[in-house]
Amino acid sequence: MDSKSPRSAESLQGRSSPLRTGGRFLLGGFLATAGIGHLTSLRQEFQAQVPPWIPLDPDFVIVASGVVEVGLGAVLLLAPRALRPALGWATAAFFVAVFPGNVAQYLTRRDAFGLNSDEARLVRLFFQPVLVAWALWATGAWNAWRTSLRANR
Repeated sequence: MDSKSPRSAESLQGRSSPLRTGGRFLLGGFLATAGIGHLTSLRQEFQAQVPPWIPLDPDFVIVASGVVEVGLGAVLLLAPRALRPALGWATAAFFVAVFPGNVAQYLTRRDAFGLNSDEARLVRLFFQPVLVAWALWATGAWNAWRTSLRANR
């Protein structure tokens, strides 16, 4: 693709399409809402996802992850363009870091959030990679990484 094509120019200038911006705002809102749930009415439900092998109080884990989610959500909504790729990688890393909780919920067969069957808990596991990809796409992190690879050739 030559440097005059719209896609390449968008990547180099860091522009964000309305769809990508909407995706970032939706993800930020989702994270902030989930984080508030960690800290309030859904606190007990979220404890079902804390793996039993984590040597910390489950309530502490839920509160800490809730604070991180609220923070990530707020920053996704407000971050200047230059910080968005790094934020995308941080958000993706968060989704990877909490994945063992989803696996633990499946393996221990703990019901929460309407996930009251092995099938429902298994399907939930496949949603986590979607969240990782969403964070990388909506923040432009994936494009920034690909652009840097091309520039280093």
